[in-house]
Amino acid sequence: MAKTLKDVAERAGVSRSAVSRTFTDGASVSVKMRKRVEKAAEELGYSPNALASSLTTGRTKLIGLVSNNFHNPIFLEVFDLFTRGLQDQGLRPLLVNLTDETDPANSVRMLRQYSVDGVVVASSTLPPGFAKAFRDAGVPVVHSFGRLSTAPQVHVVGIDNVESGRMAARTLIERGYTKIGFLGGPEIATSTQDRMQGFIMEATGHPDVEVSHSFADAYSFDAGRKEMLRLLDGTPAQAYFCGDDVLSIGALSAIADNNLSVPDDIGIIGLNDMEMSAWENINLTTIHQPIKQIVASTIELMLAMLKDADRYPEARIFACEIIERGTLKPLP
Repeated sequence: MAKTLKDVAERAGVSRSAVSRTFTDGASVSVKMRKRVEKAAEELGYSPNALASSLTTGRTKLIGLVSNNFHNPIFLEVFDLFTRGLQDQGLRPLLVNLTDETDPANSVRMLRQYSVDGVVVASSTLPPGFAKAFRDAGVPVVHSFGRLSTAPQVHVVGIDNVESGRMAARTLIERGYTKIGFLGGPEIATSTQDRMQGFIMEATGHPDVEVSHSFADAYSFDAGRKEMLRLLDGTPAQAYFCGDDVLSIGALSAIADNNLSVPDDIGIIGLNDMEMSAWENINLTTIHQPIKQIVASTIELMLAMLKDADRYPEARIFACEIIERGTLKPLP
């Protein structure tokens, strides 16, 4: 049977409360007492009960990790970084799938049932109001990969999606493309809206450039492939900014099935720089999003909020860069 706090107290010759204080963060216990209790615990193979500890401290150390796009492989990397990063800080990630969820009240209700200490909304598609619902309920929250704002209502960490759209358009125009298209994710997604806005703004500043736009049903391989097949039935653009790497890979599949080549017939640029984009059979030119830095900064803000829940909301925005591979014509 698992050893209990009582067993440790008897082995160390101390009270149960002394053992409890030893394994409670911030509790007062002498160095001599701590060593005595820890030695007894190690000999018995005792591990403190996290749930029991939460009853004493009022803190569960649970952090809700909320997302709504589990079809996109990039979030495997995101979740890996978040779960390991939170655990390294002594916190416990609770992964919550909000696919098809539109009412933030339902999400707030569910997370409060688990008595989470904080919430990370890890989504580039959910509107700012979704994260704000947690703040309004008194739950510390950080919106990772959220929409840029000069006056955020919650902590936001991510990239300037409008600027990434501009960057993509500039990259295509610099390579001599005069008929360019934006192939985005769902039209209602904030990331799609912002990336398209920047793309069109940059393109319309060049009178000799023709620009078009369309949307996929989701940020997924199948959706990107389906939309590109539709575009190829008409008169496609010379090059596309697919607002996400997984859309780009779906588009590449559709182009190959039409016996067209990339970049000779059609150019493609993506966004994220996820691991598979560098695979030799994909070799996708893309815009690198600094995911590791975004995740680390999100965790840093969450730790700060756990100490000071009234910390004034801030926006932390990270720069992107072009990763040159093989799906665009080279610069002239």
